[in-house]
Amino acid sequence: MASWGWARAVRGLLLDVSGVLYDSGADGGVPIAGSAEAVRRIKASGLKLQLCTNETQATRQDFVRKLRAMGFEVSVAEVTAPAPAACHLLRERGLRPHLLVHHDLVPEFAEIDKTNPNCVVLGDAAENFTYANLNEAFRLLIGMEKPVLISLGKGRYYKETDGLKLDVGAYMKALEYACDVQAEVVGKPAKSFFESALAELGVPPEQAVMIGDDIVSDVGGAQQCGMRALQVRTGKYSTMAPPSMVHPHPLSSDVICIFTVFLHFQVLKQ
Repeated sequence: MASWGWARAVRGLLLDVSGVLYDSGADGGVPIAGSAEAVRRIKASGLKLQLCTNETQATRQDFVRKLRAMGFEVSVAEVTAPAPAACHLLRERGLRPHLLVHHDLVPEFAEIDKTNPNCVVLGDAAENFTYANLNEAFRLLIGMEKPVLISLGKGRYYKETDGLKLDVGAYMKALEYACDVQAEVVGKPAKSFFESALAELGVPPEQAVMIGDDIVSDVGGAQQCGMRALQVRTGKYSTMAPPSMVHPHPLSSDVICIFTVFLHFQVLKQ
């Protein structure tokens, strides 16, 4: 545990959700054993906790209801997600989106003007990623003088209970290539998204740690903000994944093991 001495200075944790706290699935998902109790103990210890997720298949309210049904004691204010950040960006720049997102996420954009679209917002649309829907988004972008593509994350894939699934990044790259445009990413691994999560956590980067299963979106995104980042061997983690220039510090079996270390140092502070 000597190599974890830096953990003494940690005041807050940013935590990925899918693949770290639970494995998602068509039936709502299955919590990873012990994770709900681990979250409760961390919050009781005095450490600050913020969920930092690229979840775009549900509104934050519905997402939190699902987590609470699994036993996680969390609130909407403790969730940083891409859709609210995208709405802020759209209002700020006067953009009117064409939405290619999951139907359960559409209510997040209820107060956004969507008439005569001048941009495309792309999320994890799942079954809505049909040829017709992708082609409609392509036609809108290719017809714009200055096409604007906003992607709610750029993950390659994620894990559900029945196996790996293509994530929004794969479809984002297809539209980038077809329209010769570079997407603006709102969500992990964008630096601005982590900065927003840290602001909501109320902890500076040098006193915060990101925990996730994605070496690029979770670990790499957090490190570019000056944070330490830990990768768990649950969720999409695989020893067969392509090599990455990003290196976690360190790698751990699951979130329960990591929480145990931080709880140990919280006790030493008292």
